[in-house]
Amino acid sequence: MQKIKYKRIILKISGEALAGDRKNGINTDTINEISSKIKKIYEMGVEIAIVVGGGNFWRGRSGKGMDRTTADHMGMLATVINALGLQDALESQGIPTRVQTAIEMRQIAEPYIRRKAVRHLEKKRIVIFACGTGNPYFSTDTTAALRAAEIDAEVILLAKKVDAVYDSDPNTNPNAKKFDRLSYLDVLNKELGVMDSTAASLCKDNNIPIIVFGLDNPENIVKVVSGENIGTIINK
Repeated sequence: MQKIKYKRIILKISGEALAGDRKNGINTDTINEISSKIKKIYEMGVEIAIVVGGGNFWRGRSGKGMDRTTADHMGMLATVINALGLQDALESQGIPTRVQTAIEMRQIAEPYIRRKAVRHLEKKRIVIFACGTGNPYFSTDTTAALRAAEIDAEVILLAKKVDAVYDSDPNTNPNAKKFDRLSYLDVLNKELGVMDSTAASLCKDNNIPIIVFGLDNPENIVKVVSGENIGTIINK
């Protein structure tokens, strides 16, 4: 069995990553492939909590001319669609899973309760956190930082469409410089856009390392948990 570097993790998966080759929605092949890699680290003994984004359906900032609070609440509901899709994909592979939402919707998911979430992890269930923090003006990156602090996760794995942090957009600038390592202050001062300032500050204050890597190859999830140096690590 492969050795693991991290025992308890927060895996942040963007909505765009679940869309795969498509611009929006959920790509079934993609979500099943991601789930198979999550299953692999689950079987390695990692305790896994997942925070999902909703950008493949809706982003709060997409609602031009719309009340910001309303637009953000719509984004929170989009994360529930992704959470349920991911739960279904994981459970079809035999992995016990619970979805917890920051906005109560008891007919389809549990309300977020910290002690219950930790107990699920201890009982070897994967917990998927949806609805962000339940508050407008806070991103799902901030949710990942908050939940990581609450459940004592050792690291946040930030799975994105881009394979690392760059000084500019590598999709539009072929000369973009890749960073192997950054400090929290680098992220804040250089405004690199890898995560919002609230999330970065929360990780800094609680000394939670962040690893940014690409989900173009879902096997990267296994590599990161095993301690391979891929993507960009953000810490002190």
